[in-house]
Amino acid sequence: MSTPAEFYNSLPPICKAYGTLCLAVTTACQLRLLNPNYLGLDYELVFLRLQVWRLFTNFFFIGFFSINFGIRLLMIARYGVNLEKGPFDRRTADFLWMMIFGALSLLVLSAIPIFQTGYLGISLVFMLIYVWSREFPNAQINIYGLVTLKAFYLPWAMLALDVVFGSPLMSDLLGIIAGHLYYFLTVLHPLSTGKNLLKTPKWVHKLVARWRIGAPSVNRGQSTAPPERATGAAFSGRSYRLNG
Repeated sequence: MSTPAEFYNSLPPICKAYGTLCLAVTTACQLRLLNPNYLGLDYELVFLRLQVWRLFTNFFFIGFFSINFGIRLLMIARYGVNLEKGPFDRRTADFLWMMIFGALSLLVLSAIPIFQTGYLGISLVFMLIYVWSREFPNAQINIYGLVTLKAFYLPWAMLALDVVFGSPLMSDLLGIIAGHLYYFLTVLHPLSTGKNLLKTPKWVHKLVARWRIGAPSVNRGQSTAPPERATGAAFSGRSYRLNG
């Protein structure tokens, strides 16, 4: 059995960085070294008082230490890591772009009065769960040893559990919406039109290469590209087929 240090070192770079930041920020808030009120998203403070850091810091606070906090970290460690090591293997730039696109989508959605929320970290985690459930729709998931269901239904099952436990639902719903938007633009729309509207920008590839984050991206034109998958068309297999 690997030690905690070995497990941590084995994590892929993006999920490792995001999970570490979430843990560090929550620990600092728990020890009262940081006030979470200074981290939350408030567009009035962002634009009128130029507290632009709130556009970023709100994604790293996922609640104080609790069972729910532990569950969110485990979701990053399981579903996020499975995505980054699986469909996004050797495609660190594409995974980073998915996270950036998700964060930007959530910022836009939270500007709508009905969707307003101060912290979007849980929503970003839920987006990861949604994308994972579409990439591995037939995987069997056991929830708390009580219910076994296909991964395709996991986001909705987690949403139902939050209803049962009385947790706020807006964060979950925002994550599902952002995840489906990504899925639509990278899977459904390319399938119907043959055009990918959400290609990873060159500056993201350059950023990953410049800082040597993860493994170099696989060239889709090479024979070493991953085999075509039945799902997850946003990922290399189906995109390769659509582009000829």
